[in-house]
Amino acid sequence: MSSGPDASREAAVVDGVPKQLYIGGTWRDAGGGGTLDVDDPSTGDVLCAVADGTVADGDAALAAAHAAFPDWRDTAPRERGEVLRRAFELMTERTDDLALLMTLEMGKPLEESRGEIAYAAAFLRWYAEEAVRIDGRFTTSENGKGRILTMRRPVGPCVFITPWNFPMAMGTRKVGPAIAAGCTMVVKPAQQTPLSMLALAAILEEAGLPGGVCNVVTTHSTAEVMAPLIADPRARKLSFTGSTPIGKKLIEQSAEQVLRVSMELGGNAPFLVFEDADLDAAIEGALMAKMRNIGEACTSANRFLVHEAVADDFARRLAHELGSMKVGRGTEEGVRVGPLIDEAAVDKVTELVGDAVDRGAQVLTGGERVGDRGHFYAPTVLAGVDPDARVNHEEIFGPVAPITTFSSDDEAIERANDTEYGLVAYAYTRDLARAFKVMEGLDTGMIGLNQGLVSNAGAPFGGVKQSGFGREGGPEGLGEYLETRYVAMNVP
Repeated sequence: MSSGPDASREAAVVDGVPKQLYIGGTWRDAGGGGTLDVDDPSTGDVLCAVADGTVADGDAALAAAHAAFPDWRDTAPRERGEVLRRAFELMTERTDDLALLMTLEMGKPLEESRGEIAYAAAFLRWYAEEAVRIDGRFTTSENGKGRILTMRRPVGPCVFITPWNFPMAMGTRKVGPAIAAGCTMVVKPAQQTPLSMLALAAILEEAGLPGGVCNVVTTHSTAEVMAPLIADPRARKLSFTGSTPIGKKLIEQSAEQVLRVSMELGGNAPFLVFEDADLDAAIEGALMAKMRNIGEACTSANRFLVHEAVADDFARRLAHELGSMKVGRGTEEGVRVGPLIDEAAVDKVTELVGDAVDRGAQVLTGGERVGDRGHFYAPTVLAGVDPDARVNHEEIFGPVAPITTFSSDDEAIERANDTEYGLVAYAYTRDLARAFKVMEGLDTGMIGLNQGLVSNAGAPFGGVKQSGFGREGGPEGLGEYLETRYVAMNVP
């Protein structure tokens, strides 16, 4: 932690978060007594230690979720919604402390952390309102001799594995609809950023969520602790946000119990700028789509495909904007670019930039790590990038904007779709006909048309192809936690 005047507040915020496992409504040490260090990525210093859960702890958490499920399933929808509403209010009241906590463990600037707290809280509010809108239908059978009744019931105990890059929002995006639907859960947050999820569990407890509904197990060994839960017949759903390779392994494991599965996996988002685009708006959108969360987002603009008529102007202006961004610890005044999560992330970005330069790309700004402490990399713009460069085919997860050009609409769409991923795409054009052609031609689950942000608590978030399946957010997100029961009624 820093040694400046705010050090005492930072320490107080970290100290105010429980560091134990949360199982069955009780905070408890890990079964083996082990702990896991949580580091500040801007300094490499240890912030604190949390419980390092074991296989037995995971089993206890699932047992608690299984035992709590019948009562929670039968709890009145309004009561479930009120718990979420109170949690929303508590989270909103504590925005500053929660944002600081997130910045300390993850690195993003405080302004962005505050934005994530607002986004995370929005899921609690949305699903507080959706809990009372779970419906079914009643209709006459087509032969007129019977009735058809359908009911929507909660799936059952869920297993959640959340990522480090949005440690609070990816928690509420799963926990919110599960609670609203009447499900119970075991949550395993990323080992790099467990504090935000522990803070959320404490908020839910304070909001009146019964013990056993939400259980949190922190551990350094996701595979060892979670694999038995995925294979356990008491679990009925698995939801994972993370990389595609790990997602594929989890899908394989989930097949044994035929679990309901939601997968939000990797991305390779194209950002298309057509010759008629409003370049001011395109630059603004590019900054948002590329630099949100330091580029460490599955929705981050990974490839900039720019029409050859405006490519030079776009590249020059983008380089000016990125080059002027202050890099530093997220708690410092004016910082817009924090550290990457760890040294491996810096190494990957360095490799991808080096490969692009070796293939002829021009570095317009950045292109190197910053400082000798922490995991900082300069915001980077690469022009004239070879379409075959690794940076165009691998998820960057860093502040690097590679630019290639196109000459026709068909070429732009074809190259945008030339990837195994299909999470999100962005497109800038003022031509309505072209906009519809692009919207209908892009093979992604989401599209940002003339805007660089698609995330919204009321909208279905998710991808196609190897970016996963299932949706989080909106009414569709609630449906992921509900099963449909059909009753054939004989009416004499």
